[in-house]
Amino acid sequence: MRFTMIQIQTFTFNPFEENTYLVYDDSGEGVVIDPGCYEKSEKDALVQFIRDKKIQLKYLLNTHCHIDHVLGNNFVKETYHVPFLIHKNDEPLLRSVKAYAPSYGFNLYQEALPDNFLSEGDTVSFGKTRLDVLFLPGHAPGHIGFYHQESFSLFSGDVLFEQSIGRTDLPGGDLNTLIKSIQQKIFALPDHVNIYPGHGAPTTVGQEKYSNPYCALSPGR
Repeated sequence: MRFTMIQIQTFTFNPFEENTYLVYDDSGEGVVIDPGCYEKSEKDALVQFIRDKKIQLKYLLNTHCHIDHVLGNNFVKETYHVPFLIHKNDEPLLRSVKAYAPSYGFNLYQEALPDNFLSEGDTVSFGKTRLDVLFLPGHAPGHIGFYHQESFSLFSGDVLFEQSIGRTDLPGGDLNTLIKSIQQKIFALPDHVNIYPGHGAPTTVGQEKYSNPYCALSPGR
């Protein structure tokens, strides 16, 4: 089978410094994961890159639906007319954003609602690429990750960061559930898998598995 190479473009958007990922392959098709673009300049940067690379967007994906990851959902959905997919358990979080967005200063937030739902074991296919869906609750009740096995790339949202983990003090968060998601799902992947988190720099499964102060496995596990 021919190896599928993906290209990953990272944008850091909004005051939360959220990572938005544009993933595409040499077919010209791609997906947007967690569009956090809110200001016009941020939206313009995303559009310009898509135009320059001649990418045909196929899906809009959310790892989870906290405000910093969904600010650009409506813009992407309306601009590119693509299906919007999340996990069913995060729909209440998504619907709540419009009520509290003004308190964070996002008075121009526009809601977008999902077209369909993803679950553990589903796949998202575009071009020559297939992303496997992992269910990773704990930071949010419907948190999912997207794993590209051929390039050993995991788009992990806010579950696991370089030497840190996602917060669990927001509605629907639970520390024990989060640690279980990390240790049973993410740490089951090969050590050389690259983790592309929702904030901060990329890391690897191995680095976090053996040295993360919050969730590293003890020797022998």
